[in-house]
Amino acid sequence: MQYLAYKLIAILIGVLLDLILGDPYNFFHPVKVMGNIISFEEKLIRRTKARGSFLKLLGLAAVLFNISLAFLFGYLAIILFKINKYLYLIYTSYMVYVCLAARSLHFEADMVVKELDHSLERGRKRLSYIVGRDTSELSEEEILKATIETVAENTSDGVIAPLIYIAIYTPLGLVYKFINTMDSMWGYKNENYGNLGFFAAKIDDLVNLVPARLSALLILITNIFNKNILYACKTFFKYRYAHASPNSAFLEAPIAGLLKIRLGGPHKYFSKIVDKPYIGDIDEKVNKNGVYFTIKAMYKALALLILAIVAIYLKLILK
Repeated sequence: MQYLAYKLIAILIGVLLDLILGDPYNFFHPVKVMGNIISFEEKLIRRTKARGSFLKLLGLAAVLFNISLAFLFGYLAIILFKINKYLYLIYTSYMVYVCLAARSLHFEADMVVKELDHSLERGRKRLSYIVGRDTSELSEEEILKATIETVAENTSDGVIAPLIYIAIYTPLGLVYKFINTMDSMWGYKNENYGNLGFFAAKIDDLVNLVPARLSALLILITNIFNKNILYACKTFFKYRYAHASPNSAFLEAPIAGLLKIRLGGPHKYFSKIVDKPYIGDIDEKVNKNGVYFTIKAMYKALALLILAIVAIYLKLILK
């Protein structure tokens, strides 16, 4: 019970650090290290000239190695608790902090809006920092919708999912983050990454199945008094499986419904048009308020999850 008490404190400190500090560009961040490791692994794998199924197996080997590595660093928190409670508190708080991306997601979305206020070109350039699609020909409305989609999808990937996994079992937070980072770098269905990132993408889909659905539920619950809530629920149930990904539309659908806009549609990736289905039946004109609404929806979902975690932990501690 003492362990749970310290862990709850660490979770709350970590969340607070993320909300206050975000991810400073000049500060050491484990996710940057993860990215460097993944890039190094790709260079090694490419040197083998592997193709087809063998390339898939090498990609799987990299995924399993990275999961093991992340688990070891996550498990260090449990070891530290047995050595020194304060070291555990510092280490676990930092782990929670680096696994979350609420403040940085807020910052990046806000910067897209501010740059768009200056010019269309600056808005396109800033958006390119946070999306994989080609932004060079996007209109103002398309930029705003892309930003909304990014915040919605990353409400699960960057906020809700890592916190859920940490709350369940501390090492799983870093494991999830490594898997998610691999998917963001290798999870493209194209000639370069279709085989290499096959298992990274599949495992990422798997670990996001529950968090994506819970995130959607949190968004709908925390907007229960929104005037568009019934339409949002209808949109969610109609379009939640609209994407090829089993998870992405679960976050975009409720937001599309709450804002009464249409998300998705064809996007250009690596000079090729990728057809994606539209999400939503009504397509009212979107403005920057839609971006800020989505940011608020993310924070409200996070707040409700924290309340649930605190309630569950306190019940276990006081039992």
